[in-house]
Amino acid sequence: MEYFKHEQAIVDDKAQIGRGTRIWAFSNIQEGAVVGEDCNLCDGCFIEGGAVVGNNVTVKHHVSIFDGVTIEDDVFIGSNIAFINDRFPRSKAHDIEWDKTLIKQGASIGTNAVVLGGITVGRYAFVGAGSVVTRDVPDYGLVYGNPAQLHGYVTKDGKRTDQPPE
Repeated sequence: MEYFKHEQAIVDDKAQIGRGTRIWAFSNIQEGAVVGEDCNLCDGCFIEGGAVVGNNVTVKHHVSIFDGVTIEDDVFIGSNIAFINDRFPRSKAHDIEWDKTLIKQGASIGTNAVVLGGITVGRYAFVGAGSVVTRDVPDYGLVYGNPAQLHGYVTKDGKRTDQPPE
């Protein structure tokens, strides 16, 4: 095994886990999930089969990443983020196509944010804590609120600016 798995984590043999990744206690990585290299999945994470997590991704405590969610490289996911993959859920409805959500390279999503299905969060964008993201976020966009609104931009290293970096 080329990754670390806490003794109280569950990782299905058919999940793909990259070298150097650390999976902490009470996490559950299902069959068909893909997790890249050098990731850190903190306590209580759930990665459903069909979800894709890139390289160098930090996923803080108690985050569920469902089928249909793709997270690119170098992304930060704060604690208790809710990724929604079905905008119109019904109990025991199994034969549906999940909404596709894309979190692009370098984005950061703050603690307790909700990201609806079908949303794209742009490269190096920043979603503030507690935000409810109901529409796409542009590259380098700074959004926060309920619903999340664009309040400016951030640079690649996270500094606030009024104009999108080039």
